Amino acid sequence: MISSSKLKSVDFYRKIPRDLTEASLSGAGLSIIAALSMIFLFGMELNNYLAVSTTTAIVVDRSSDADFLRIEFNISFPALSCEFASVDVSDALGTHRLNITKTVQKFSIDSNLRPTGSEFHSGPIAGSIKHDDDSDEEHVEGSVELNPRNFDRVGHQHEILVVNFYAPWCPWSNKLKPSWEKAAKIMSEKYDPETDGRILLGKVDCTIEVDLCRSHHIQGYPSIRIFRKGSDIRDTHGHHDHESYYGDRDTDSLVKFMEGLVAPIPLTGHGLALEDKSENATKNAKRPAPVTGGCRLEGFVRVKKVPGNLLVTARSASHSFDASTMNVSHFISQLTFGKKITPRVMSDVKRILPYIGASHERLNGKTYIIKHENSEANVTIEHYLQVVKTEVVTGSPNHEHTLVEEYEYTAHSSLLQSPDIPAAKFHFEPSPMQVLVKENPKSFSHFITNVCAIIGGVFTVAGILDSMLHNTMNLMKKVELGKQF
Repeated sequence: MISSSKLKSVDFYRKIPRDLTEASLSGAGLSIIAALSMIFLFGMELNNYLAVSTTTAIVVDRSSDADFLRIEFNISFPALSCEFASVDVSDALGTHRLNITKTVQKFSIDSNLRPTGSEFHSGPIAGSIKHDDDSDEEHVEGSVELNPRNFDRVGHQHEILVVNFYAPWCPWSNKLKPSWEKAAKIMSEKYDPETDGRILLGKVDCTIEVDLCRSHHIQGYPSIRIFRKGSDIRDTHGHHDHESYYGDRDTDSLVKFMEGLVAPIPLTGHGLALEDKSENATKNAKRPAPVTGGCRLEGFVRVKKVPGNLLVTARSASHSFDASTMNVSHFISQLTFGKKITPRVMSDVKRILPYIGASHERLNGKTYIIKHENSEANVTIEHYLQVVKTEVVTGSPNHEHTLVEEYEYTAHSSLLQSPDIPAAKFHFEPSPMQVLVKENPKSFSHFITNVCAIIGGVFTVAGILDSMLHNTMNLMKKVELGKQF
């Protein structure tokens, strides 16, 4: 057995009898100061231990080749009809996706960006439109020329009025003209406008009757509209609620379609022209026409992480557009890259990194207006976006966890005049580098070591100061007494 006397020999903290110690006012003052210093330094060390420490580095983008970049948008075009508004995507690798509809919704809006109804459905995308074979035979004028003076009168005299809004310079209008006049002649002979009155085919030259075509929001040529007596709704701008025809344009198809419109209307009836709900030739050939001339596009697209373009323009495989009258002014409610980050997550991240998210929505709330009265025609609005990924990682190096992954971008916009159809073009260029923010883990043992260093250091320094002060005071007393040593 080891005796207690041998254990006492290894005591590092040998005690001095209390009778041999002496208390002093200077020592008491230094003790109080030392205790307060310990408490203060301990509080600072505890705050540093609890605070989140991060390191920021610029590294090569760690995304895999299979990762896609999500672009979410909500953009309003007050002068671009939902009928022809198209969202296209292309990139540097040769990808071209036209008129994306699966993840994009369209809503008709007025000039003040107010919605005017439910979602606008473009319907199935038609293939090639069938026309009559070209021939040199002269066609007979069978349709009625309409203008603002007789449009309403003619519309109220017939149960159904089908109108071809055309432009003489348009090749599609010229291809439609012979079959339209033949169909009009056949229908007028079969359903005499004077004695029958159930249907009439008319036409409007939009290069002459500009205001009439604008009131019906005609933006592509030719546009075939179906007006039904008694179901039209007039608003203050002279607009009628009607339908659009998107079927084949050869004579036989037009006649078959017109007969399908007339079939449910009794010969002697002069009431409302009811819409045909049967499965006949009119199925998928007609859809509601846009009630206003504007469109709000919202949704998302997924693109490869290479330079590319998001394009919003008027597009149709069977219509022509007058580029000089197209206007792609727009208001951006939202344009963001990457997955949607909830406000709660973003708030938590901003407590760690106050600067993050500052450029996440750089274009949100911005308006870009083109005024044609200032001779700004054929104008494309281009936005050049440079996108940088920021990734916040937490956890130990062996068990990293991505807290948030967000994309910020810079934006530069300009107006460009060109002979092409005007468009709103968003050119995005993802950076090959990314910002990597890592949370530095804190060691509890390091915290305990620092606390011990604070206590021991302050105690030792205070003891040294007390010894120096005590010896100095004793020396001064000896000098005053005249003692020599």
